[in-house]
Amino acid sequence: MSRCATVSRSLDEPVSGTAATATTWLLLEQPGPWGVKALTSSHLDPVLGRALETAAEGTGVRVALIRRPGRHADPGRPAVRQVYAAHTVPGRVWLHSATTRDPRRLLGLDFAALGAGDHRSFGTALGGRPHCGDPLALVCTNGKRDRCCALLGRPLATELAASGVHGVWEVTHLGGHRFSPTVLVLPYGYAYGRAEAHTVKEALHAVKEGRVVVEGCRGCSAWERPGQAAEMAVRSTAGEYRAGVLSVVRTEGAAPRWEVTVRHADGRRWRVTVAQGASLPPRQESCGAGVLGTPARMDVVAVRELRPTALAS
Repeated sequence: MSRCATVSRSLDEPVSGTAATATTWLLLEQPGPWGVKALTSSHLDPVLGRALETAAEGTGVRVALIRRPGRHADPGRPAVRQVYAAHTVPGRVWLHSATTRDPRRLLGLDFAALGAGDHRSFGTALGGRPHCGDPLALVCTNGKRDRCCALLGRPLATELAASGVHGVWEVTHLGGHRFSPTVLVLPYGYAYGRAEAHTVKEALHAVKEGRVVVEGCRGCSAWERPGQAAEMAVRSTAGEYRAGVLSVVRTEGAAPRWEVTVRHADGRRWRVTVAQGASLPPRQESCGAGVLGTPARMDVVAVRELRPTALAS
């Protein structure tokens, strides 16, 4: 039986503009098995999971569970859980970490402030501090959500960890099962599809140098999907691979066509025309899908650098 990732790869479906959107990621360690909706179908208290979902709704914060690569037996409630929060908007990027014995303390967070880039409640509620270790590579491995994530994601996470890469975690859901293995790299928030170990290692090395690897990049989670595609197109056009220097400052229009303005930290601007198309022929959007679909794709139609006299238009 065909898998959704195999079909997507064989049809050469583009990955740009397909990243999950979140200005801030909140990650809680939870060992053991995960269900389809992991926050309410894992060994985490489902009442707490529902409360976290409700608290994050509409704030720009995306809550996910993480676990260390390897066997997923849960020996019992861990004495200490790792918690991370990462804000991904360029110019205000940060990654903080904390530990807690009581995950209910996460309900003391100011989710609206976290989504806007204010980390103070993370320090107050959890004693969080700036993360001083290696950047994080989060590999989606939730096979109950889609079997491709287990069949392709788990071996990748295991290989990375076994080769000595630090900061590797399994994560519950990054969207886009058909692009498995999918990986999110923090703090900058760039997601990758059809990832291989060498690509992830290169992306992590680039983070340490303040760069972004564009090979296999789905986009930055800080932007909506038209903005993700526009930013990646500007990077390729301008040969600009430094992190934190490009921002999506305006998106005009609505599906199926947008005009996106991308600004460089040095003042340059580009206007990018992005059109929403349908990926043909119809295919499985996930392994559990009962019908074939034509997933939306973000096609960059034009990239135009704006002259100073055109900036006011």
